[in-house]
Amino acid sequence: MPRTQHSSTHPASPTTEDDLVARLRLLRSRRVGISTYRRLMADHGNPFEALRALPEIARAAGLEEYETCPEALVAAEMRAGRAARARLIAEDDPDYPAALKQIADAPPLIWAVGDVRVLAQPAIALVGARNASSLGTRMARGLAKELGEAGFTVISGLARGVDAAAHLAALDTGTAAVMAGGVDVIYPAENAGLAADIARRGLLISEQPMGMAPQSRHFPRRNRIISGLAQVVVVVEAAARSGSLITARDALDQGREVLAVPGHPFDARAAGCNMLIRDGAVLVRNAEDVIAALPRAAALIEPAQPGAVPPPPERSLRETAALHQQILDRLGPSPLAEDQLIRDLKTSPGQIGPVLVELEMEGRIQRQAGGLLSLRP
Repeated sequence: MPRTQHSSTHPASPTTEDDLVARLRLLRSRRVGISTYRRLMADHGNPFEALRALPEIARAAGLEEYETCPEALVAAEMRAGRAARARLIAEDDPDYPAALKQIADAPPLIWAVGDVRVLAQPAIALVGARNASSLGTRMARGLAKELGEAGFTVISGLARGVDAAAHLAALDTGTAAVMAGGVDVIYPAENAGLAADIARRGLLISEQPMGMAPQSRHFPRRNRIISGLAQVVVVVEAAARSGSLITARDALDQGREVLAVPGHPFDARAAGCNMLIRDGAVLVRNAEDVIAALPRAAALIEPAQPGAVPPPPERSLRETAALHQQILDRLGPSPLAEDQLIRDLKTSPGQIGPVLVELEMEGRIQRQAGGLLSLRP
């Protein structure tokens, strides 16, 4: 049955506006990525203390005259959010999507426009080619409609082609679009009407600042959120090298099940789906195939592990320098998983976490999606 639509009003969050502003300032500060943000919050207990400590941490990392994100810049972003009827949701807010919390690099803050309750029901991601064939868009519409009627929210990325077809078919039952830029910047422009419909009847979300125009580097980051929100990811049409395959890889890294719709071997738009099926993805003929895969998918997803990160141990300058060098010697231009680095160095997350923050602040290493580390070029 179609889901009854609700207004976009929300209960008051236990997080105060001052707290949200401080968190946003911390996250928007120079060289503070998601892992650094979480380490600072764990070490200092709240965003106010973390902001106070950040300049000294930066100086210790060799960044003189470091300044945190200006209050005026964040105040302007908050005003833009209010103007767009967007809500800033922190990761400890009850309305933060539970599934998204389970991924290693979940965004600490997201902007949302619409009804967050669409993410309270189980979700399935449908992604695929922008230049989808008529059969591809018809398949996306059919899957989205039937999955929506079965009680699932349809997640996609608001792109033309498969994404747009999936969103349109799920408007009456629940759909969420993950944006590569700010939630107030619609891309592509041709989907402005669809985005307005989703904002009224579903949900638009983004981790990017308000007003941020999407850039090419934002789309792979966006894709990890699409897969992170869903129990399974269904690829409807995809070329051998496409953003949809990035989403599929993210899903596998996150412990999600990947499903794919097969296509004709001569159709380049189906090459990626056929490769996924060859490599073990579940073949999809209809919505029943997707629903049948859900019990297996649920077994793959580990529940989030609550608990504070333990405080970092005391180290001498010599020990710190030695650990810095050991990390840099292990890393290179090719990404390495943080847990593999920990195993290689025979250390613990509590010992290595603060050092990685220091190296990231120094600009010597960079973090990538999926908990990967590499030397900064």
